[in-house]
Amino acid sequence: MPQLRLALNQIDSTVGDLAGNAEAVVHWTRHAAEQGAHLVAFPEMVLTGYPVEDLALRSSFVEASRAALRALAARLADEGFGDVPVIVGYLDRSETAQPKYGQPAGAPLDAAAVLHGGRVVLRYAKHHLPNYGVFDEFRYFVPGDTLPVIRVRGVDVALAICEDLWQDGGRVPATRTAGAGLLVSVNASPYERLKDDTRLELVRKRAQEAGCTTAYLAMIGGQDELVYDGDSIVVDRHGETIARAPQFAEGSVILDLDLPAAAPEPPSGTVDDGLRIDHVTLSAEPLPPYEPELTGGHADRLDDDEEVYSALVVGLRAYVAKNGFSSVLIGLSGGIDSSLVAAIACDALGAHHVYGVSMPSKYSSEHSKDDAADLARRTGLHYRTVPIEPMFDAYMGSLGLTGLAEENLQSRLRGTTLMALSNQEGHIVLAPGNKSELAVGYSTLYGDSVGAYGPIKDVYKTDVFRLARWRNRAAEERGQTPPIPESSLTKPPSAELRPGQVDTDSLPDYDVLDRILELYVDRDQGKDAIVALGFDEELVARTLRMVDVAEYKRRQYPPGTKISAKGFGKDRRLPITNQWREQTSR
Repeated sequence: MPQLRLALNQIDSTVGDLAGNAEAVVHWTRHAAEQGAHLVAFPEMVLTGYPVEDLALRSSFVEASRAALRALAARLADEGFGDVPVIVGYLDRSETAQPKYGQPAGAPLDAAAVLHGGRVVLRYAKHHLPNYGVFDEFRYFVPGDTLPVIRVRGVDVALAICEDLWQDGGRVPATRTAGAGLLVSVNASPYERLKDDTRLELVRKRAQEAGCTTAYLAMIGGQDELVYDGDSIVVDRHGETIARAPQFAEGSVILDLDLPAAAPEPPSGTVDDGLRIDHVTLSAEPLPPYEPELTGGHADRLDDDEEVYSALVVGLRAYVAKNGFSSVLIGLSGGIDSSLVAAIACDALGAHHVYGVSMPSKYSSEHSKDDAADLARRTGLHYRTVPIEPMFDAYMGSLGLTGLAEENLQSRLRGTTLMALSNQEGHIVLAPGNKSELAVGYSTLYGDSVGAYGPIKDVYKTDVFRLARWRNRAAEERGQTPPIPESSLTKPPSAELRPGQVDTDSLPDYDVLDRILELYVDRDQGKDAIVALGFDEELVARTLRMVDVAEYKRRQYPPGTKISAKGFGKDRRLPITNQWREQTSR
């Protein structure tokens, strides 16, 4: 059987940084070539970054992408890598699509190309366009209509892009019809909890359907609310795993494969789903037999808590670095939310880039102030105290506020203080709100909601506690100091805006609340369905109403890392002005 050394480069890219992304492609191609790779691949839209959103509709950006691709092909040849085929994702446009109503302007394509010999020898576009969850690809792209196949060292290699594997039909069965010996899919599929298990089963299934070894190359890194976990996979035609890359780690998977020889005559014609085979022969003769040396490896899987925590770290790190910042500022209350955010920030950026501020009021307990200071000692972050009582007294003397207005004033004074320090010193503020609070509106606009990024925006309160405990256990196992004080984990959650206040004064117990929210927010279950699962009807009705009326607050909250199947942001889009309320039919 012919042999092929395949290099799958699981790397990060930055939206709009065409020069920087091209430089990364050259760097990792050099690494692969030095390892003797015969075929090199990079993730979906690696040259432009992903997702580009409405940049796809800007003709100047599309043309810049096309020009960067041509320049990259020439540079790879100039660097001595012209004999190695390189698969690169980029943004293109259809040359044949006619302008029409309902089609994205300019007919953009989520495309990939094969670079060889200093030229772009093959271009193809994603056939299946996702239009669910965070995806709007019918808004941005027109579909590809080919089955691209390249002959490399005597092996026919079919090519696909991301959703082409996630949807039935199209390029996967067409690969079998065309008789290809290898299917390579380049991807930028965002992370969500437990998706790694779903992904593995998907790739196994598609390999069996395609009838050939299948390589699933994934992106790593973060873009705004999205985070990419890598986890590239290669399976044989029976669905058995050959190699699997680490999660949340940039790198290259290089492995030797024994693959079926290509047919004497290249495949041609139209196959499944009306796809036209676009075949290019790059090297027809198989390699002389060699002793396989590289297996790609099988990276250990992360447990569920470490996986989620890693996603939060990677998401924050990418947001800060890609937006040109180097340090973050956090209001430290001594509570569990700000403590977890501080731990994530220290792991993402290093404690010397993290600045914490305690802003006690007359209602702040001594143990909360002590816990904030203890967290700073444990992590080594920069720490200061700025009491808000003088500011509070000045406002109260002018306005005479009472009740909820008085409580919220304290939060807004803290928000103003953080933003003032941000402006003065150049740090970006991290908002500490969790998904439970955002769901029911238990946050103060222009107070604890201020900031540029919300690292735990998509983490329910019960998960906040679990992740904090995991982080402390992980530190103990490494012989390090646990970052989060034990009392922050054990004391009842409280906003401390009035004497003796605890969260359960206004909210149900979080273990019950979060189960209701997960059904309503993440799974779109209605009131009747939730009550039928055994939850108290009055409690469900009250919870759902709190969620519904808080939409205007959520729209004003900063972006934050998405880890669930449906986060607040691109995933869940409800009108602010909305009179619909869930009613029971009983």
